[in-house]
Amino acid sequence: MCADKPVRIPIDGVLDLHAFRPAEVKDLVEEYLEECRRKGIYHVRIIHGKGTGTLRQIVLSLLKKNPCVLSYRAADLSGGSWGATEVVLKPDKN
Repeated sequence: MCADKPVRIPIDGVLDLHAFRPAEVKDLVEEYLEECRRKGIYHVRIIHGKGTGTLRQIVLSLLKKNPCVLSYRAADLSGGSWGATEVVLKPDKN
């Protein structure tokens, strides 16, 4: 299997980062959030896992800087607790 082969991810409001390396996450998260906005999905759950916290810190840093993010918080117990982050996006004006 070729490591450079693109991975198709459904744009459904849930992004699971378990299959990705930290180096891949920055562009992936930003592009995913933009696609969600284009599709009218404004509530997103990003699953980064609990692990060492590296992915979580990357995700939180990206969300903090993204002007399209209204708010974010750790998911509730049914949504993955601190292993996932719930994001509210600003509506796309286009």
